[in-house]
Amino acid sequence: MTTEHPVERGGAGRDRFAAFSERASNVTSSPLFYVLCVLMVLGMAVVHFVHLPLPWLIFAGDVMTATNLLLLTLLKNTERRDAHAVQRKLDAIAAAILEQREGTDHTAAEELRRAIRMEEEQ
Repeated sequence: MTTEHPVERGGAGRDRFAAFSERASNVTSSPLFYVLCVLMVLGMAVVHFVHLPLPWLIFAGDVMTATNLLLLTLLKNTERRDAHAVQRKLDAIAAAILEQREGTDHTAAEELRRAIRMEEEQ
C-alpha cells in the first residue's frame, strides 16, 4: 500500500486499479446503473414493508452499505485523478505564459502540449 497520489504511482503506465476505476466510473455514470440503484432502493423498501425476518433486513442493509462504500471509493479515486490532471494543465499554462512574457526558452510550451494530451496517453 502506498500513500502517493494515484496519478504519480507506477511511472508512465497505469496501474490495474486506475484502469478498473475508470471503467467502473463509466458504468456507474450510466442510466442503466441509475435504474439498478432505484431497484435496489425499492427492493429495500419492499423488504421492510413485507416484514421479512430480521436476518433479511440486516442482509439488505449490508448490501446497501457495501455498495455505498465501494461507490464512494471509486468516486474519490476519480476525483483525485481529475483534480491532478486539471492542476497539471493549469501549472503548464501558467509556466507557458510566464515563459512567453520573459522571453526565455520554450520548455514550458512543450510541457503544455504534453499536459493537453494527457487523456490521450492514458
